[in-house]
Amino acid sequence: MKSQTIDGLLTLAAQSAPGATAVVDGERTLTYAELDEQSGRLAGVLRERGVQPGDRVGLWLEKSLEAVVGVYATLKAGATYVPLDDQAPVARVGYIVRDAGIHCLISSPGHGGHWAQLGGSLRTVVVAGEAPGAQDGIEALAWSELEAATATAPARVQDPDALAYVLYTSGSTGEPKGVMLSHRNGLAFVDWAAREVGLHPGDRLSSHAPLHFDLSTFDLFGAAWAAAPVHLVPAQASVFPRELAAWIRAQAITVWYSVPSILTQLVLRGDLAAAPLSSLRTVIFAGEVFPVKYLRRLVELVPQARFYNFYGPTETNVCTWYEVPVGADIPEPLPIGRPIEGVRAIVRDGDGRTVTPGEPGELLIEGPTVMHGYWGDPERTERTLAVSGDRRTYRTGDLVREGPDGNFDFIGRRDAQIKTRGYRVELGEIEAALDALEQIVECAVVAVPDETITNRLKAYVVSSRPVSAAELAGACRARLPRYMIPEEFEFREALPKSSTGKIDRRALQAGG
Repeated sequence: MKSQTIDGLLTLAAQSAPGATAVVDGERTLTYAELDEQSGRLAGVLRERGVQPGDRVGLWLEKSLEAVVGVYATLKAGATYVPLDDQAPVARVGYIVRDAGIHCLISSPGHGGHWAQLGGSLRTVVVAGEAPGAQDGIEALAWSELEAATATAPARVQDPDALAYVLYTSGSTGEPKGVMLSHRNGLAFVDWAAREVGLHPGDRLSSHAPLHFDLSTFDLFGAAWAAAPVHLVPAQASVFPRELAAWIRAQAITVWYSVPSILTQLVLRGDLAAAPLSSLRTVIFAGEVFPVKYLRRLVELVPQARFYNFYGPTETNVCTWYEVPVGADIPEPLPIGRPIEGVRAIVRDGDGRTVTPGEPGELLIEGPTVMHGYWGDPERTERTLAVSGDRRTYRTGDLVREGPDGNFDFIGRRDAQIKTRGYRVELGEIEAALDALEQIVECAVVAVPDETITNRLKAYVVSSRPVSAAELAGACRARLPRYMIPEEFEFREALPKSSTGKIDRRALQAGG
């Protein structure tokens, strides 16, 4: 491993390739020397404003050059960065600011009217632009003030187990939960992934995921690991598949990483047959199940690339991986693969017994990528994380089965099992049956409470051509028992998505 800390990756890149491009944001760029210098200046400002090692610094702005500078500056100050969803409601952002005890924020001018509403101990905002002035005791510093700041020696943490970032994800109680990840956690994944895909200075990485989504760590820190440029995907391009495909070609992206739904849209609407993505050599996807029918098309449309399925909840970074076979039929369901280097996978049944290969059970993960727990929530941490000395074992809540080749197949979520008519039903199995149909673009199945049968099954469907509910029910009947056939099918032009690009099942459950 090149460095014991994540910000050390930037330091090494600036030393080895100071003039190399580090970040591309539209027409704006920073070299590694410039990124190192600017983040050093901002780190000095943060420390002058009272940020101490171990403090949390919030990042509430769109992904940009300034956001990347903010990430590294926070780490150089010895602090922990907490990325906040730029599109989230102010109430949710305020909850995280208060929960994490954030007293210093890096934000965009557009959020200026809301800083005072966040509450908590917030007292300083560094603005990625012009500052509107102090508000209710909150000091606002313009980005231009960094030019006069002195880049002080980093207060770099010496302990690789110090927290590097806290990522807030949806919680079962309705309030977001903060996943605590250390420098060691992040580096264990990035170092393995960079070596596995062979990152080098000539690569051009894309950065599609927002900073509050754990996929972003590979893009930013993998680029620094290789002293390669990372290109920030414009928000406008993400909305329109043809524009996104054109952007990939224009930037000559070589390494792409995103959720499968984005790649599915490229297959369906990106016009890739007429305008190939010839620069891509590696395509990585994670975060949700990739329907094999669309993956097969993508492999045909981008034949020169290697394809990887990365798996792992935020609490474990990436913990297993599977390389899609070249020149062979892609298995269905697509495996989530084997543990990455240094990680151990255990499968146990409901009684805590370790199962044999072929038996289903819950996946538990041990190793250097496993989180340190949930911020300020020891009870939740104790329920899912067993700690014995330096060993941490995380219960993923995911049901898997080990195949004869040693690869794991994902079955579904333990908490996605519902009961209907006395039967236990895995909603993911119903979705897989619908996804197998050629005309289905995407789907989601939810449980609707019913006093007489416990739950009714309702499917939300987006199709590429007209199809009736009777046809869909018939197709499910051919693969599933009667009690697993949805009683209602609702057709949509699109399904609601979360800020990370995944299907928002909570919104569907609420009727949205």
